[in-house]
Amino acid sequence: MADKDVSGTGNAPARGGTSGIDGNAPDGAPGVDATTPDGAPGGNDNVPAGAPGADAGRRGPVVAALMLGMALAALDGTIVSTAVPQIVADLGGFTVFSWLFAGYLLAVTVTLPVYGKLSDTFGRKPVLITGTALFLLGSLLCALAWNMPALIAFRIVQGLGGGAIQGTVQTIAADLYPLKERPKIQAKLSTVWAVSAVAGPAVGGVLATYADWRWIFLVNLPVGALAIWLVAKYLREPGRVREPSAAPVRSRVDWPGALAVFACGGLLLTALVQGGVAWPWLSAPSLALLAASAVLVVVVVLVERRAAEPILPGWVWRRRTIAAVNVALGMLGLLMVAPMVFLPTYAQSVLGLGPTAAGFVLSVMTLSWPLSAALSQHVYGRIGFRQTAVVGISLATVILLAFPLLPFPGSAWMPALIMLLLGGALGLFQLPLIVGVQSTVGWSERGTATASILFYRQLGQSVGAAVFGAVANATLAGRLESAPASLRDGLPGDLDSVSHALSDPDSTLGAGAAEYLRRAVDAAVDHVYVGAAAAGFLALVALLVLAPRRFPVLGDGAGGPGAAEGSRPGAVDGAGAG
Repeated sequence: MADKDVSGTGNAPARGGTSGIDGNAPDGAPGVDATTPDGAPGGNDNVPAGAPGADAGRRGPVVAALMLGMALAALDGTIVSTAVPQIVADLGGFTVFSWLFAGYLLAVTVTLPVYGKLSDTFGRKPVLITGTALFLLGSLLCALAWNMPALIAFRIVQGLGGGAIQGTVQTIAADLYPLKERPKIQAKLSTVWAVSAVAGPAVGGVLATYADWRWIFLVNLPVGALAIWLVAKYLREPGRVREPSAAPVRSRVDWPGALAVFACGGLLLTALVQGGVAWPWLSAPSLALLAASAVLVVVVVLVERRAAEPILPGWVWRRRTIAAVNVALGMLGLLMVAPMVFLPTYAQSVLGLGPTAAGFVLSVMTLSWPLSAALSQHVYGRIGFRQTAVVGISLATVILLAFPLLPFPGSAWMPALIMLLLGGALGLFQLPLIVGVQSTVGWSERGTATASILFYRQLGQSVGAAVFGAVANATLAGRLESAPASLRDGLPGDLDSVSHALSDPDSTLGAGAAEYLRRAVDAAVDHVYVGAAAAGFLALVALLVLAPRRFPVLGDGAGGPGAAEGSRPGAVDGAGAG
């Protein structure tokens, strides 16, 4: 049954304890009795370092396992992208190779809420081990693939495991550390993503060139096996807490809800990924997929309202804090499409850089992001989670609006500087929201809450790819239609074709046509960045309108932020400031 809201703020009572690492706590050691700001009962949550179940001496191996697991998920996309030519040359299937990425993304996105609920029901450890094992099985099958359809199917298997890794790793990270220390582990996980973004393409290229593309998947096996061993050996989770007089409660899995969420998300994301690419937006396939998705949304709502333990519980949207962060991180996923997808095209087509140099222009963002995230605790410790995120997204919006002001063609350091600043701003924006949400719920709800915000970030990324792809192609189409008659013959008709033509303009275009196309690409990317700034503004509005000024954080008890700053447990936002 869903928790009853007794506080008037939409925050249900927390249950359960926190994950431990072979704690070996003495019998009768006290827990932490946290309360919500309005006096609603809390749970034994957010146990500080040094308390039972938080043996810092054995926490290191689990953190190493989390970083290894996150590396598997983070490297997966970047390492495969550089090997696509070799894969296509070996297996064929050029017309459908984009599903190597789309299929994986679909599986990860639609399974995030399912795994989040399962981790709250059965614990993080079995979900993470099962998900990692499924990811490794998919990796092995990918290495054995005999044609492109088989490889795509096995990539989906990988994605089914990747969804468990992404959500559960973030949840365990919050379980292990009290509020004051959570930025440390989050910064480490952010660093894993940063290193993966830089190293992934290089590693993939080396393996595909000097070994075989199948090794791209085989290298996952020893890394994943080590992560499973560390989790199995060192991670200890608490028993479920209940009143002595209460009858035993049998955990029930909402399989109808899981199937409905999976089907609805799969159809919707397929429509977004393939619309405007495999078929026109207003074609029969797009309209049919969107209509079926709308019907399944209704089905999901009906099924989840009747479920005893719903996969997507209503409290995820009834609580202002989580609802606001869902919207804000959905907008983050949307705006991130601009630099991740369109900046490399801009760098190569407009600035004339090679693939490596273009990748560097983007990768500088991954240098400032984790550094800013690590330092963000000093900001939200003073002004609070919401205000820190407001500062970050406000700066990001201004920085995105600066991109269209760059001169044409400009120098490579100009967009690189913008990406460096953007990474710093987004580090201030994302991490306080993730840490803040995880700190407003108890152990038994943290997996669902974490999966919820990650799910909407992934969904926003899929929507952004569709929306901004349409914006870029519409801008290019308009520029190409208005091209001078002397240049119109032989001009390509979409962004991919334009990028291909500009990769070798001397053999396919005259000087005048190449210059006109570069300006057209510059205008298209400028419009995408304006759209990304609009998404940043919507995230800002969501925080200002929906999010409470103080996040209703559960106190850490002795040693936690509330105690350290002299605030009563449960009335802190960050370190006691609003």
